Amino acid sequence: MIDQKVYDVLKSKGFENRITEHKETIDTVEHAAIQVGCSEAEIAKTLSFIVEGKPVIVVMAGDGRVNSSKFKAQFHTKPSMVPRDRVEELIGFLPGGVCPFGVATGIPIWLDISMKRFEYVHPAGGNEYTSVKLTPNELETASGAIGWCDVCKGWEPEE
Repeated sequence: MIDQKVYDVLKSKGFENRITEHKETIDTVEHAAIQVGCSEAEIAKTLSFIVEGKPVIVVMAGDGRVNSSKFKAQFHTKPSMVPRDRVEELIGFLPGGVCPFGVATGIPIWLDISMKRFEYVHPAGGNEYTSVKLTPNELETASGAIGWCDVCKGWEPEE
């Protein structure tokens, strides 16, 4: 079932036709890549952190891992993820379906440059059975992101 608030946000930006419902779970990068039919790196994972006592979302390529030094340079604090049992309360989605569309009001969304190397990326769509296919620039538009950051390691930019 498509999450209504995600659908409404995507429709308002003209991307409602990019939503795909899957028969199997996409609750991890590995599961999502299998269901979507792409590389794990092309899955846009949405992570939620606590910065200055408030939630912040960072969307990054599926093969990226948070680099503590880069994160601290960007956000002036060590990375501290929202506890799993508080994700739905603070972000508005259950773990496995967290996405950058229709999150709780006032939560800043950042996109990591690790996704810019792909033609399309595939974030979740509000639950563990829905994904959205967007170009990185479309993801920026659809999510209302503040901008791009560089907080990942584990991937190499194209030269």
